[in-house]
Amino acid sequence: MVAAASVVVAVGAVAGLFTALGDAGGGEAAARPQVSPPVRPDALPASPSSSSSSPPPSPSRSASPSPTPRKSTPAPTPRRPATKEEPGTTAAATRLYRHPDSQVADWLRAHPGDPRRDVIANRIAGHPAAVWFTDHTPATLTSRVRAVTSAAAAQGRVPVLVPYAIPDRDCGGHSEGGAPDLDAYDAWIDRFAAGLGSGEVIVVLEPDSVAQSACLSAGGRADRFASLARAGRVMKDADPAARVYYDAGHSGWHAPARQAGWLKQAGAASADSSDGVFSNVSNFHTTADEVDYDRAVLDTLGGPASLGAVIDTSRNGNGAPADGEWCDPGGRRLGRAPTLTTGMGRIDAYLWVKLPGESDGCRGEPGTFTPSYAYDLAR
Repeated sequence: MVAAASVVVAVGAVAGLFTALGDAGGGEAAARPQVSPPVRPDALPASPSSSSSSPPPSPSRSASPSPTPRKSTPAPTPRRPATKEEPGTTAAATRLYRHPDSQVADWLRAHPGDPRRDVIANRIAGHPAAVWFTDHTPATLTSRVRAVTSAAAAQGRVPVLVPYAIPDRDCGGHSEGGAPDLDAYDAWIDRFAAGLGSGEVIVVLEPDSVAQSACLSAGGRADRFASLARAGRVMKDADPAARVYYDAGHSGWHAPARQAGWLKQAGAASADSSDGVFSNVSNFHTTADEVDYDRAVLDTLGGPASLGAVIDTSRNGNGAPADGEWCDPGGRRLGRAPTLTTGMGRIDAYLWVKLPGESDGCRGEPGTFTPSYAYDLAR
């Protein structure tokens, strides 16, 4: 997957959904949707230290780059065959919060007569999804987070929040940007945490920040992991009911042992900062593969038995394309509806972190809602 800051924060973005904007138009109490980003290829080329790494190629509208296999990554454990996922019409858990503002909602209001409207409204817009915070605007951050958490608390529902402002975000790719340095990021996280309130909140902490950390030098990686561990502690101190999940990439990327080693350094094995891991954000791998992968990561990670995983199921209904295509690939479908009740051991939730219909950059501008793509996923 790729990042979530997208067009509004930089040029592209990764795995988002709704994004709470900064100062643009809405005032301090407003939490408006922002464009969300393209996805990361299933396996990026091995990256040297940050001093010599180059950003991943930009997706082309006519042809998207095929991922380059990582020669250093061990072959994955064989998994059961991929099966078609349950359609997105499965009733979503009513406890998850659906933010009323989004690009898809804006499109529906503006196109009342479009023949695709009912399908998109019923199968996409009607489901709860994550709210992204991607811009480094400290002055209004607390009020923007509080606008979402307080609205969710008033309904007795659980919001899913995605802080996405780590320095060197996306390693200079489509979603480059973030805080200017880790000191600024730590202060940004303090303000983010101050808006959480006291109710149950799910935090998907910094997509790509662990799985993509090979682009950093060893020292840069250690510093990033220290800030991530701190971020989890700060949020859980501010709101003991907050559930914080760390970046596990996805089943087509790093081997579980490698990913778990990084996650442990980032604080994901500590109950003081973590409730577990998340995977498949903005990607397409089947829920079955992600369940197997996440359990393998958790087994290797260690830590409390209470640690679990959440999986982005927004676009994985048909699994990942066989050819490795990652930029708005055709033939994909909605996955399982968002729910906090999975019936699967150590799998805490299925979530829609990436909003279906927001382009990776091939069917539309990166991170923008593209109705033709949304309709293809939903029909």
